[in-house]
Amino acid sequence: MSVRRSPSTVTEALDALQEAGYTIDYQLVDGALRADGGNAPCPIDQVVVERFYRFEGPSDPGDQMIVFGVRDPNSGLRGSLAAAYGPAADPDLYDHLTRQLHRNG
Repeated sequence: MSVRRSPSTVTEALDALQEAGYTIDYQLVDGALRADGGNAPCPIDQVVVERFYRFEGPSDPGDQMIVFGVRDPNSGLRGSLAAAYGPAADPDLYDHLTRQLHRNG
C-alpha cells in the first residue's frame, strides 16, 4: 500500500487534481468559471467545491494561495482553480468558494 502525502506546492496540487480527474483549467471571468474549449460558463455561486489545498508563504503574505478542485453541477465537468487568499484575495471569489466548502462539508 502506498502512502499519499499532501502536495507541498501549488504545482503539485494542480498535478494531483489532474490525476484525480479535475482536468479543466478554470478561470474566473465576470463572476463565472470559464474554461478554454467553449464550455458554458458556470456561475461561481453554483460551483461545487470538492477538494482544496491551501499554501502559505513562509515569509511573504503575498505567497498565500489556495487551489480548489471544483465541479460544475450542470455539466458534471471537474477542474481546478488557483487563487490568492489573504490580503491579495479576490473577496467575492474567496467568499463564494469558502461558503461552498462549508456547505459541502
